[in-house]
Amino acid sequence: MDPGSNSSCAGRHRPVPLDRAVAVKLTGCDGQLAAKTKPHPGTVLGGALVFLRQCSRLRLEHHCEKITSRFTATRRWLFAVTTVLLAVIVPAGGVLLIDVYLHHRVENLGAVNVWGYRGPTIAAKRSGETRVVVLGGSTAFGYGLPWNEAFPYYLEEMLRAHAAPGHTVRVVNLGAPGQGAYGFRFDLADYAYLRYDVAIFYEGYNDLGSSDLPAAVPPRDRENRFLWRRQSPVFALTGYFPVLPLVFREKAMALRAGGDLDGAYRGRVSFKPGLARRATAAAIGQAAAVADAVGRSLGRLPPLPASDSGPPVDTIAWRPYTTAVLDAVREARARGSKVIVVTQPYASDTHRAQQAALAAALTGAFAAESAVRYVNLGAVIDLRDPDVAYDGLHLTAAANRVVAAHLVQPVLGVLK
Repeated sequence: MDPGSNSSCAGRHRPVPLDRAVAVKLTGCDGQLAAKTKPHPGTVLGGALVFLRQCSRLRLEHHCEKITSRFTATRRWLFAVTTVLLAVIVPAGGVLLIDVYLHHRVENLGAVNVWGYRGPTIAAKRSGETRVVVLGGSTAFGYGLPWNEAFPYYLEEMLRAHAAPGHTVRVVNLGAPGQGAYGFRFDLADYAYLRYDVAIFYEGYNDLGSSDLPAAVPPRDRENRFLWRRQSPVFALTGYFPVLPLVFREKAMALRAGGDLDGAYRGRVSFKPGLARRATAAAIGQAAAVADAVGRSLGRLPPLPASDSGPPVDTIAWRPYTTAVLDAVREARARGSKVIVVTQPYASDTHRAQQAALAAALTGAFAAESAVRYVNLGAVIDLRDPDVAYDGLHLTAAANRVVAAHLVQPVLGVLK
């Protein structure tokens, strides 16, 4: 009897080579797995290795699919983030390049450098260098003039002529159009990195508000809290002063004010800064008319009294202003700086009253402080003369040189 005749599997009782036996053992009778795997010749162990290798390959393929899936998700996430960053950074970078370009175009004429002050940027303070900062409004800024015709520029030139060999002096113009005494402390803090030795406070006009002036000018019993540089959140966060928003904002202000940007800042009369360089009869006539308007808005400017006697000083009405100046002096002293407080050329009888209150407050607070000095330039320049004040308030280059000359000795004195 054929040993395989009663068997459903024809090769069950037949002699089978060892390598075939392994294949049959692994596949059964249908040979499905054997069709997928080629048996390893030789031993049972060899066949088992073939089976394990196939399983490992299947597991590896599955694992690779999972890794590929995760990698693909990561790439998609990175692509999304990169797209968003490019959408933000590329336009921002373009705006920054335009802003830097505008800085270089306008900073020498009537604007500021990338760090928000007039004139070239200055490097780290060197040994033998004395630094002076000038804080104030548009009259310190030199509104309507190039940076090298404002009085801080002339003051630097004159102080350098007195410097000892191996020493130099830098004067930094921190003037801010429209800003009053309230802003002094903020400017001192924002520019503390300049390591200034002397701080000059040259302001008063922007704190001359009274109840019958436009709402844009703060009343006398409230501070002028306008902060020119800190309008920019970029400057507040980084110290970089973007000029592009300022250009657009000031252009709109000037259009609304008939071309008078400073008048728009101060809420007062209109004038054209180009008058500083005009010598025609029409320009002189316009300057005279504007000077009259300034006089009406600030108050009359009577002749100086023959004696020092006069009405009592009103310290109450001017307390917000004098308090702001005193706080700024204390802030500068706390930073190790000497201080000079300057009364600008008198603009009106109201201005005289304000400055009399300031002088009294300074005497009361710092009479024994040799590092704090008060300089009164009220009578040095007659603002009614159009040859020195082209709009009745802002000085020409020649008049700014006169102001600088009167500040040389006070600065040298406070540095001794």
